[in-house]
Amino acid sequence: MNAAELHRDAVVVDTHNDTILAIASGKRRFEERSTEGHIDLPRLREGGVDVQVFAMYIQHEYKPDHALARALHLIDAYYAMVERTGGAMCHCNSVAEVEAANARGQIAAILSIEGGEPVEQDLGLCRMLYRLGVRALGLVWNERNFIADGVGELRTGSGLTNFGVSLIQEMNRIGMLVDVSHLNEKGFWDVAEVSTKPFVASHSNARAVCDHPRNLWNDQIRALARCGGCMGMNFAPAFVDRDWAQGKDTLDRVIDHVDHICGLVGPDHVGLGTDFDGIPRAPTGLEDVSKLPALTEGLLRRNYSEENVRKFLGGNYLRVFRAVWGG
Repeated sequence: MNAAELHRDAVVVDTHNDTILAIASGKRRFEERSTEGHIDLPRLREGGVDVQVFAMYIQHEYKPDHALARALHLIDAYYAMVERTGGAMCHCNSVAEVEAANARGQIAAILSIEGGEPVEQDLGLCRMLYRLGVRALGLVWNERNFIADGVGELRTGSGLTNFGVSLIQEMNRIGMLVDVSHLNEKGFWDVAEVSTKPFVASHSNARAVCDHPRNLWNDQIRALARCGGCMGMNFAPAFVDRDWAQGKDTLDRVIDHVDHICGLVGPDHVGLGTDFDGIPRAPTGLEDVSKLPALTEGLLRRNYSEENVRKFLGGNYLRVFRAVWGG
């Protein structure tokens, strides 16, 4: 099977984009091809994406007092966007729904929130967001909140708060995926200790390859693997290569991160978390979502087996989803 055939046949899962912010602002229409940004429906189809997680990022100006209202506004924009695709895309709450949507030729859309402020220290709100279709929650962005400290909070060295521990336990219970991208190291290790379900770093790379605070150290990657989790390769230039300003953030450099992670923990814990529409530009060779088949070609050039390429493209994340959501 050649690269194009393999890419079409595989289930391709991307666990992070920020596209809904552009859609909610009215800057572009998702169902129409655009020359702006990285993702729209036509380009998503060209890229062969079968499952797309849409993150509801809560911008700074809404925190903390208006975070819940902003999350609800973005969730409304998300459902309106899905409806405007005329059935080309389907919101999904489970792996069974994902598989059924894909079998019908639909792209499966999944809802996540980036930054836990909308929960407002109330587990009941977490449960209600789950009932609205939220299936993953990034605990923090870069700053501190009432759950934990983000990677940008350098002074305190704090991990999960008492509420943060309770939130992880409740997310485990109801089947909401814990996302540690943007979480500081102490918080990461607290999650690894508290969580009884696999957790993910939806859009983080390997720090040994590119020393950026948003990437994971080797010991963190090993802990993520021990819990059965997965990390999504982020296409943000500064997370791919420290010399990104000199154009060293390339498709091949993204695969260097895959190589490193597989060397540490094997092929079962790597996926895609592109961060499309949340980054200023994408790596050379991966300029927007339509270019994702080039990643499959690059992985095959590195002599990865078809089986492992399928895992990287989506199989690993589907395993994690099933373990957390059930079914």
